[in-house]
Amino acid sequence: MPKNRWTESQIPDQRGRVAVVTGANTGIGLTTARALAAHHASVVLAVRDGQKGQAAAAQILSAVPDADVSVQALDLSSLASIREASAALSSAHPTIDLLINNAGVMYTPLSRTADGFELQFGTNHLGHFALTGLLLRSLLAAPASRVVTVSSVGHRIRAAIHFDDLQFTQSYDRVAAYGQAKLANLLFTYELQRRLAAIGAPTTALAAHPGVAATELGRNSQAWVKAAMSVFSPLLQTPQMGALPTLRAATDPTATGGQYYGPGGLAEARGNPVVVASSPQSHDAALQARLWSVSEELTGVDFAALGSVSGPGREPSQP
Repeated sequence: MPKNRWTESQIPDQRGRVAVVTGANTGIGLTTARALAAHHASVVLAVRDGQKGQAAAAQILSAVPDADVSVQALDLSSLASIREASAALSSAHPTIDLLINNAGVMYTPLSRTADGFELQFGTNHLGHFALTGLLLRSLLAAPASRVVTVSSVGHRIRAAIHFDDLQFTQSYDRVAAYGQAKLANLLFTYELQRRLAAIGAPTTALAAHPGVAATELGRNSQAWVKAAMSVFSPLLQTPQMGALPTLRAATDPTATGGQYYGPGGLAEARGNPVVVASSPQSHDAALQARLWSVSEELTGVDFAALGSVSGPGREPSQP
C-alpha cells in the first residue's frame, strides 16, 4: 500500500498500552478512541460531561465488545478540574503511553474560562499544556510514549501570539483567537519535543490536524460559514478520515518526534494522512520558548518532570 494511503488497518496492536484521549465523547476524539480500543489499547475518555462520556463508552463497547474503556471527568477550561483529573489519572495509571490532546472549541463568542482566560486559548492551548505537564511523569515512565496534540489548518489563518493581549481583553476576533490557539498547539509541540530530546526522554511529541472535517467543532461558526459547510458537506472529511492523522501520529512505528500529520490531498483539506508542513511562524524557536514561559506562568505548571527521565533503566531525580 502506498505511503499516502495509510489507514486504520495499519495501526499496530496496542495491547498493554494506556491511551488518554481528551474530548473523546464525539467526533474525531470518539473515532480516535474507538480505533485505539479496537486495537486493544486501554482507553480513557477524558471528557467534560460525564454522562456524554458514559454514552460514548457504551457506543465504543457496542462496536468493540471487548474494549477496555473508562471515563475520566476533565474540564479543560478549569485548572482545578485539570489538576483533579491529572491526579486521578496518575494514580490509576502510573504509566501512560499515549496522551491525545484532541479536545477543543472553535470560533466561540467571547467567553472566559474559570481562570479568566479567553476560552479558545485557555481550553485549546493552556488546558492541554497544563494537562501534559501534570501527566508527564506517567508519560516518561512508559517506553516509547507519545503526546499528540491536534492543531488545525486554522493555525495559518490570521494567526499570531498576541503577547500584548493574549486574552483579547482589548478587542475580540473569534477567528484570530482560534488562529492563536491552534498556532500555540504547534509551538507547544515543537518546544516540548525539543525539551524531551534534550534529556534523552523516551517520550516524543507530535501534532496532527484533521483537514476540513464534518464534526460538531464548527457549531459556533458564523452563519455564512455554517451555510458554506452545509453546501460542501459531501466534500468534507468524515470523522473517520479526520481521525487518521492523529492515529498515525500516535501509532505509526515510523513516526518521529516533531512531525506534523495531516491529510495528503489538495490544500490538506482531505485525504489519507501524511507528514505535512506547518507555517514558518510555528517553527520560530524564540516564539516557542516565550510562549512556553508564559504558559508556565499562567497555569502554574512548570514541567519539573523534564528535569529527570523515569523510563525503563532510569531513576528519577528528586524534585
